[in-house]
Amino acid sequence: MDSLLVPVIYGSVRRERVGIRAAHYVMAQLKARGHRPVLVDPLEHALPMIDLMYKEYPKGEAPRELEELAQLYRSADGFMVVSGEYNHGVPPALANLLDYFLEEYYWRAAGIVTYSDGRFAGARAGYALRSMLSEMGMVTIPSMFQVANVAAAFDEAGTPSDPKTEGYSRNFFDEFCWYASALREARKNGVPY
Repeated sequence: MDSLLVPVIYGSVRRERVGIRAAHYVMAQLKARGHRPVLVDPLEHALPMIDLMYKEYPKGEAPRELEELAQLYRSADGFMVVSGEYNHGVPPALANLLDYFLEEYYWRAAGIVTYSDGRFAGARAGYALRSMLSEMGMVTIPSMFQVANVAAAFDEAGTPSDPKTEGYSRNFFDEFCWYASALREARKNGVPY
């Protein structure tokens, strides 16, 4: 399987965010499979609340941050979205970051990773994301990777505390890579519109 370029879109800007550990784990798993993950962190990009989508700016006039993300997304083979759960939904920073783009996501696989500090592992945010990402033109893979008690599940570098985690998540990553590769090949022959 050829190397895949995969933006790992993380969604929290909270001061004491521990979910970034799950994003680091995702990055490490993709690298271990020979792929090229790129962390997209709303703290680093600091985009304001959306007024204009990227496509609504006149050509060449979008802010530099949006141009860079658009270039990355157009080159991407698939997306991993890592989200906590806020009030049974997704964090506002994640929704804001995602909503700036649309066509750049089309016909690409999306893997959903959710987490929480409790036992439900952000499951309800995952269901919301499945709907959102599909509406944005991504093909969400059937599996989700959900992390309960995220603060105890990984250290700060994303190393799992339970050695069985890699085995639990293997099918998720294998499925994502299969879908991302299959859709990349299909896009070479054109897309429906």
